[in-house]
Amino acid sequence: MQRTYSLCVSQQRMPRNRTYLMCPPERYEVAYAINPWMDTTTPVDTELALKQWERLRETLSGLGHTVHVLAPEPHLPDMVYAANGAFTVDGVSYGARFKYAQRTAEAAAHRAFYDAGGWEFRAPTQTNEGEGDFAYLPAAYGGMVLAGYGFRTEPAAHVEAQDVLGRPVVSLHLVDPRFYHLDTALAALDDRTVTYYPGAFSTAAQRVLRQLFPDAVLAGEADAYAFGLNLVSDGRNVVLNSEATGMARKVEAAGYTPVLVELSELKKGGGSVKCCVAELRP
Repeated sequence: MQRTYSLCVSQQRMPRNRTYLMCPPERYEVAYAINPWMDTTTPVDTELALKQWERLRETLSGLGHTVHVLAPEPHLPDMVYAANGAFTVDGVSYGARFKYAQRTAEAAAHRAFYDAGGWEFRAPTQTNEGEGDFAYLPAAYGGMVLAGYGFRTEPAAHVEAQDVLGRPVVSLHLVDPRFYHLDTALAALDDRTVTYYPGAFSTAAQRVLRQLFPDAVLAGEADAYAFGLNLVSDGRNVVLNSEATGMARKVEAAGYTPVLVELSELKKGGGSVKCCVAELRP
């Protein structure tokens, strides 16, 4: 189900066309538990997951964005969470090195995509899970990367990413295991504005975020639990999980247009909209 809220502010925000990478959940299942949301005793409807994923893809395409599709591979049920495979800035792709053995082989599939597309691919030496733990704001402080650590990505990867990408990286400590990736707790609404859930971060990280983004849209616990921060925004249209109605009202009040898409099956694996979408920045 998709639902679009009307924009009721005087100044409409301007979208920017984006390019994304997604991977269909043809082999999706919850066969193991590597985050608190995964429950191997809960049935997964793969057919429904595929329909919901396709609706998300159609929504992004309908908003004018280009969506590339990465073919799923056997025995890799989490490939649908395409954001975790790499992090790209200015034509450079910093590859992923997954923490858990169940996902390790995904990195090679993503590298093959970037190699075939002529990207400058930089293989990591440090554990990181791609755009799951990195967010880029090109207009904030001249171009800044926010980077999460605490559960999946090592702080040393932040240093490596800074060297590879040539952008300042700000490390943010995640402390709640339910928000195991940065993209479950923080999102870019446009090229300089973020929204985040303070409770997912350490006291020091909260202080840093307040200093850097005094006008951020703050999410509450209910917004975060509904995966309302695991969103994709083009600067005007904010695509987010249909359960996150409270978050939809907050982004609308901030001048954006919420677009709600149901991803109930993919939430069972611990992900929602952003987990399924990697942004490609040529």
